[in-house]
Amino acid sequence: MIAQALFGLGPQELIIILVVILVLFGGAKLAGLGKASGQAIREFKEEITGTKPESAEAVTASGDEAKTPPAE
Repeated sequence: MIAQALFGLGPQELIIILVVILVLFGGAKLAGLGKASGQAIREFKEEITGTKPESAEAVTASGDEAKTPPAE
């Protein structure tokens, strides 16, 4: 089974560990950690491939959106 491959832990042990983590950190903190790790992974992939997603706005180093001239 897949669950047995994780350091010899079964599904019951993994559930208990996840519940303890949820109690210690709280739901809001875990959601923030998940979001931050997702952004970090996305940025890492962009740096590796050298591409930016087309839907992303151009952002300057200060965090402000880049000013683009209006289309005519």
